[in-house]
Formats: sequence, C-alpha cells, structure tokens
Amino acid sequence: MSDVSRETAALAHRFFPLRVDETYRYVDILKSTAVDRGLIGPREAPRIWHRHVFNCAVLAPLFAADATVADVGSGAGLPGVVLALSRPDLRITLIEPLQRRAAFLGEVIEELGLTSVDLKRARAEELHGVMHFDAVTARAVAPLARLARWVLPLCRPGGELVAMKGMGAREELQAAMPLLRRLSVAEAIIEQHGEGVVSPPTTVLRIRSTGHMRGSARDRGIR
Repeated sequence: MSDVSRETAALAHRFFPLRVDETYRYVDILKSTAVDRGLIGPREAPRIWHRHVFNCAVLAPLFAADATVADVGSGAGLPGVVLALSRPDLRITLIEPLQRRAAFLGEVIEELGLTSVDLKRARAEELHGVMHFDAVTARAVAPLARLARWVLPLCRPGGELVAMKGMGAREELQAAMPLLRRLSVAEAIIEQHGEGVVSPPTTVLRIRSTGHMRGSARDRGIR
C-alpha cells in the first residue's frame, strides 16, 4: 500500500469504501506502469491522488444505482476505472481505440479484479446503433461539438453525457449549442463537484439526450 498523508487516506476510505485496497494498487500502477508507457506524464505522478483520482471520484454520486456507464477514450482509466472502484454497482464499459492503451486497461481490469468492467477496443462511432448506455463519460477527449457527435448516439433515450471539462467549459457549451439543438439535446448544464476536496473543483458538462436525433448523418457523427 502506498505511503499517503492522513488526509489522503481518509479521502480514499470515503470515496472507495468497498475497494480501497484495489484503489491503492491502481494508484501505484498509474505512478509506475502508466508513466513508463506514456499514459501519464512523469510530472503527474506526485499528484495522482488529488489531480486525477479524487478529481474523478467526486463524480460517483451522479449516477443512478446499477447504471450502465461507458467511458469514451478511457486512456489510463480516468474516469472509468475510478468510477468502478468507487461504485461497484455500476456496469462500466471502457471504450479505447488505441492498442497500447487498451492493453494497459485490460491488464488493470484483470489485476484489480474488476468483474463489473468491460473493455471495447473501438472508436465511439463504431458502436453507434450497437451499444447504448445510461450515461457516457469523457475526460479531456475532444472539444464539446466533436465529442457530442461521437458520444450522444451511445446514450439511451434520457441518458446523458457527463464530460469533464476545464475553465473553458462555458465557452465550449456556447459554441456547441447550434449542433446540440440539431442533436435534440433535452438539457445542457454546467456543474462543479468536489469543492473542498479537489482544487479547483471538477467542472462537468451534463448533456441529456432525448434519443431522437435530428439533423444529417454527418451531424450525428455517423458515416
């Protein structure tokens, strides 16, 4: 188990009460294997807990019990693996097109014993019309207009995109609104989570889909 401060240990038990040992192991993997393979920058290793793990864990309460959740462009497993560790009831699918990242995720799933997690090596567009989820997450994947075309077709009617964004979230949302209207988005809101836990708080764009998308196939990201 990693040496951590008392504050970090307390937060680890708060956010991962059922899988705290697995979470410590995951952090060790992020600091070592993920850095060695270029999935995490070497300067990030000392701040994995707060900048990456807790930053994602504060989203765990947003999902309904037993929800199906896809994490698009999962990379090192952020936020998908973190959500699986925090909420074992969720059925998580990690969607990652790059072989080396998918191989890493497969190793993580096996080593941590995450039986509620599935892995798909694919682009999001390749799963349009094939898979649907209660929610889809994404962290630092693409600007919102492009991300919406990729991701919203994966949401069931009434499902939502939960996109982790930075300080420019409001500008991204404003720029994407014409497209979102064509995609028949029911609601688009900006929220912040984790105040007092992570600094700055995690900014999230939550976009709820009606499941009845208008516009051209190109607008919907379907080729």
